[in-house]
Amino acid sequence: MKLAVIAAALSLAAFSANADDRLIRFDGAIGSQPLRAGGLVNDVRGVAPGGRPWVISSLRVDIRTDGRISVDGRGLLIGGGDTVASNANQSVKATLICTTATPPAVPPLIDEIKLPAECPSPVLLIRNAGGAWFAAGIPKL
Repeated sequence: MKLAVIAAALSLAAFSANADDRLIRFDGAIGSQPLRAGGLVNDVRGVAPGGRPWVISSLRVDIRTDGRISVDGRGLLIGGGDTVASNANQSVKATLICTTATPPAVPPLIDEIKLPAECPSPVLLIRNAGGAWFAAGIPKL
């Protein structure tokens, strides 16, 4: 069973590369909701959400087969409660999960990346240092 986790700061600079070496692209994102139907926690592949709803206005991620990654995210804000429309001073990372297995609690450093030859079931989560997810990237097929 292959598990690939890629972590990068959202402020990471873009790299130029050919489209043919792209492993995955994410274009757009959805914010997290802490609960799902029936009051159950809205975990994604074993990763718990942040404690409040979150929204994100834009996200674009390109992940290359050689491990290079470019991330451009904008407008990650709390979507409810007394701190609505703030970012709560969060520091976040983008985490790519390539299987349905549960990823590590905290993403590895970028120099520890081992990319699979393919990523049949990609999920990209925007997570904080504690591991909670706030937004999910939309794969561009």
